[in-house]
Amino acid sequence: VTTIFAFDTATSVASCALVVDGVLRGERRTEARSVLADADALLRDAGLEPGGLDLLVVGTGPGSFTSIRMGLAVARGLGLALGLPAAGVSTLHAFAGGEPVIDAKRGEVFVSGPAVARPDELDVAGRRLVGDGAVRYRDVLEAAGAEIPPDGDPDHLPHAQLLVAHAGPAGPAEAIEPTYLRLPDAVAKA
Repeated sequence: VTTIFAFDTATSVASCALVVDGVLRGERRTEARSVLADADALLRDAGLEPGGLDLLVVGTGPGSFTSIRMGLAVARGLGLALGLPAAGVSTLHAFAGGEPVIDAKRGEVFVSGPAVARPDELDVAGRRLVGDGAVRYRDVLEAAGAEIPPDGDPDHLPHAQLLVAHAGPAGPAEAIEPTYLRLPDAVAKA
């Protein structure tokens, strides 16, 4: 039996999933700051203890700088406390039903590559786009020929269980590198 806690905190909606032997046992979507409470709830609902976990899979971004840091901190804390290996996976793999477009703020989006771009610079004709960036820039992207599901469509939300299929070799959580595509908004003054 392999029990995996997968989570991603990089986007505007955090997603957590408990996967046991390849079967989704539970999923929750909240805010990045609730990931530990979500982990606890998923384990309790499945009748499991934290010591029953075998692997952590964490989204590495791109996305919000602070939210990515929160997710990696949780992975490192859980990995250390429970003696668990971890694997990092691009947040872009947490979306189904189309090509992910994540709101990067500052009038930009994160897309596959991974890359950061302005929505009006993307070649999206004939493509189905999903994610909070697709919703936010719907008018621009649809004018360029993209197909975007209605705002409430679940394809716009990240699904942490999808990260599991893309997990490579696991190792220490502290070795997982974040995927930042630009500098943070706040920087220390010299």
